[in-house]
Amino acid sequence: MHIQMLGTGSAFAKTYNNNNALLFGSEAAPPLLIDCGVTAMSALHSLEFGIDRLHGVLITHIHADHVGGLEELAFRMRFQHQRRPLLYIAAELADPLWNHTLRGGLVQGELQTLEDFFEVRLLHEHRGCELAPGLTIEIIKTPHIPGKPSFSLYVNDRFFYSADMQFQPQLLRDLVEERGCETIFHDCQLFQPGPVHATLEELLTLPTDLQQKIGLMHYGDNRADFEGRTGAMRFVEQQRVYRL
Repeated sequence: MHIQMLGTGSAFAKTYNNNNALLFGSEAAPPLLIDCGVTAMSALHSLEFGIDRLHGVLITHIHADHVGGLEELAFRMRFQHQRRPLLYIAAELADPLWNHTLRGGLVQGELQTLEDFFEVRLLHEHRGCELAPGLTIEIIKTPHIPGKPSFSLYVNDRFFYSADMQFQPQLLRDLVEERGCETIFHDCQLFQPGPVHATLEELLTLPTDLQQKIGLMHYGDNRADFEGRTGAMRFVEQQRVYRL
């Protein structure tokens, strides 16, 4: 299993692309796109990665830096490649995604529903499911913004990938100590306070052995100011491939 970050930036970063990723179960298997933000299509283009090679896309929550590229993906897959891509999404996010984000741009003629553009696969919390060859994923509801559900991912019982989420130290400890998590990619806000994201200051309160498992992503354009100030944690680099 390996992951390639299409971007590692926060919602408003301009130096870094949106925090989206390609997740591979094996070298030969087509990857799963984790989130599809505003910059996802251009990031794939810069890698010379054709969207027809995707196994599908998984959405963690409904913010533009995570879903803003879905309209282009849907149109291009339908009219350039004549197929509907797989869309993996928590059951409670499917209706808001369509009615509050995609419907206004995608509806035309006989194309009137989310299912006209995607093969929708609804996910349910606490149920691990093999989404692609070599990729079993469990969605975990984690707090982000009140009233806007957000789901982090636990992959192959060893890799935790946070959606945007508030600081949840007990969850991180439980994943490592009780479930054998080996690697954590965690969103990180570099400034205080952090009402909707874990902050660097908060993450630095974690014990060193836990910090050593953490890669920091979803950071701002001022990342360079914090080099050498992340404890035992490291910044995740966009476009770099990480073996897990």
